[in-house]
Amino acid sequence: MPEVNSPERLGGWTRFVTARPRLALLAALVITALAVFAGSGVADRMGSGGWEAPDAESTYTTKALEREFPASQPNLLLLVDSGSASVDDPAVAAEAARLAERLAGEKDITGVGSYWQSKAPALRAEDGREALIAARIEGDDKAMGEVLDRIAPAYRGAHGPVEVSVGGPVAVRHEMQTIIQEDLLRAEMIALPVTLVLLVMVFGSAIAALLPLGVGIVAILGTNAVLRGITEFTDVSVFAQNLTTALGLGLAIDYALFIVRRFREELAAGADTRAAVGATLRTAGRTVLFSALTVAVSLAAMLVFPQYFLRSFAYAGIAVVLLAAAAALILLPAALMLLGPRVNSLDLRRLLRRGAGRTGGRVELSATAAAGSGSGWGRFAALVMRRAPVFAAVTTVGLVLLGLPFLGVKFGTADDRQLPATAESHVVQQHIRDGFPGSPGGGLAVLAEGAATPAQYAEYRSRIAGLPGVLRVDGPVTTGRFAYFSVLPDGESVGEESQQLVQDLRAEPAPFDTSVTGTAAVLVDSKHAIADRLPWAVGIIVVVTLLLVFLLTGSVLIPLQAVVLNALSLTAMFGAVVWVFQDGHLSGLLSFTSTGDIETTLPVLMFCVAFGLSMDYGVFLLSRIKEEYDRTGDHERSVTFGLRHTGGLITAAAVILAVVMVAIGTSRVANTKMLGLGIALAVLMDAMVVRSLLVPSVMKLMGKATWWAPARLRAFHRRFGLSEGTSVPLPAEEISMDAPERDKITSGA
Repeated sequence: MPEVNSPERLGGWTRFVTARPRLALLAALVITALAVFAGSGVADRMGSGGWEAPDAESTYTTKALEREFPASQPNLLLLVDSGSASVDDPAVAAEAARLAERLAGEKDITGVGSYWQSKAPALRAEDGREALIAARIEGDDKAMGEVLDRIAPAYRGAHGPVEVSVGGPVAVRHEMQTIIQEDLLRAEMIALPVTLVLLVMVFGSAIAALLPLGVGIVAILGTNAVLRGITEFTDVSVFAQNLTTALGLGLAIDYALFIVRRFREELAAGADTRAAVGATLRTAGRTVLFSALTVAVSLAAMLVFPQYFLRSFAYAGIAVVLLAAAAALILLPAALMLLGPRVNSLDLRRLLRRGAGRTGGRVELSATAAAGSGSGWGRFAALVMRRAPVFAAVTTVGLVLLGLPFLGVKFGTADDRQLPATAESHVVQQHIRDGFPGSPGGGLAVLAEGAATPAQYAEYRSRIAGLPGVLRVDGPVTTGRFAYFSVLPDGESVGEESQQLVQDLRAEPAPFDTSVTGTAAVLVDSKHAIADRLPWAVGIIVVVTLLLVFLLTGSVLIPLQAVVLNALSLTAMFGAVVWVFQDGHLSGLLSFTSTGDIETTLPVLMFCVAFGLSMDYGVFLLSRIKEEYDRTGDHERSVTFGLRHTGGLITAAAVILAVVMVAIGTSRVANTKMLGLGIALAVLMDAMVVRSLLVPSVMKLMGKATWWAPARLRAFHRRFGLSEGTSVPLPAEEISMDAPERDKITSGA
């Protein structure tokens, strides 16, 4: 049998990435430069909506009303404040009429109406000091944003006896898009330097610390180019850029930590640079590829949902995961080929050791070294397995208790309250909520199609006016074979009563075809679409995870354990989301406005992302456990070995990814804040609780049965299964070394 590190063992993949490393890096530089050019301006082509299901009744009705009755679907509101005077004051009315006439003359503006024209009570504040001018801007999100930028400055501010503020759905979406872009730039400015400092602490070497950042930047820029191309064919949410940055940096750091750490181990074991790269790709490289597939599958599950908000995260997530893996498996080995032992250059720990040596102290900063030597993690794993029933029970109960608040979750829709309280469009909508009768922005519209007589319309109007929860019915407004009724709910626009009213309106018989839209109708349809597709998404994730983990381990029970423990790791995240963002705890500290509910698509998104990241860490741990079990057949030793060699690595990666997610969580938009902080919590709980406590305790309780599989499946695994290949395990005498000696070996000192 050839030596592990002999040239004969270097496969085609290794030869490909190491034959011409300078050419590979030059090609990467050129491709990255092209990606910068191709991805420029991608944010301007993205939308800030996407929560509605495109095939839903409410979506069809909205489009029909926009086509037949443009004035029925205003998306621009001018809040006219008359100060101490009444809105019916002649001077105020004259100025408002002038503003409405001027607005009607603007290009791309249709359906202009106002309180002073219609005298509709819903357009006048109850105190008589404010009223609304409503209009519709035509076009897609980008075109509407451009029109708003053009006309808003001319209307915002003082006009004679009135003060005008600009609001409405277009203003909310445009302001949200602008804030997200600004916040993303700020998050990157926070995350990059902090991440670099942490990487220097992890690697010790400043040279090694720069490698993960390079991989992350390539992945982010490449994904922006991919998203720019996708916007040519379909809608993409601007929120997806946050995931691109978070996963681009987070996964690049995960993969680079794993690969660079293994490369340094191989060098320390005496391999030359080329052989070390080959062994690294056969072992850590396969694990990285495997991990990337599991994360990509979790994110790809969002493609089954019709809302483009969720599909956008699948586009961005799949692209950034695969690009991060490609950069880690092609560009990183090429860089390691050129660096060789110089990967340990500028080792700042040596400076600290010298200072410690003069005082007789010992310093150990490197989490990578801790992962390699792992005396602390080894002792910790032994402790957990000695008290396995206690750790398994207490940890499981604790995680379940943390998740209990999610049982009280209430689902809603994203609105202006996602924005900072000082945002103009938020202020306008809040004035409307607090001061206007009913909910002018939350009314329902019933579209009637087909020929009907005035008597039939009147009789239908009378019946729907008598439904529970109806404050007022206006209409019908007719044109040809179409008519529509405006129904104002009595209460919250998306409350349980309004959602029930949608069901009642849809069930009410009529002599013509009817369909319903409005904020509550969109929510009802969105909840139905998610509930309809959620089993498919979960099924895809679970089935593919079971298959991939089986291919990695050859066990039937380990894949089941992985799925269950991953799900447990998410309980704290979901409980915290409800306790903080729905119930409003810490809203002052975190600077957001609680709406009393959670946007319907957010839990789905957070589940897919967090589950994928949990599998990422799970694969890292299981691969090392399996590697040692294949070598020794000793179950408990293998679990200890796996935790000793990945505990510090996973913890370091989780802390760095959490820093990136917290930077994203500093956003002023509540949904982005929820996404960033929630996933940061899930990542830390998974790495520090599930991987450290639950996995070793459960594997101890299961014993050697952990590795059981039926004979046919064992044969299948022998033929098709994946493994890390042959590696250079630590010799027995190294296991007994004290920490400083092993630290020197692992760090390549």
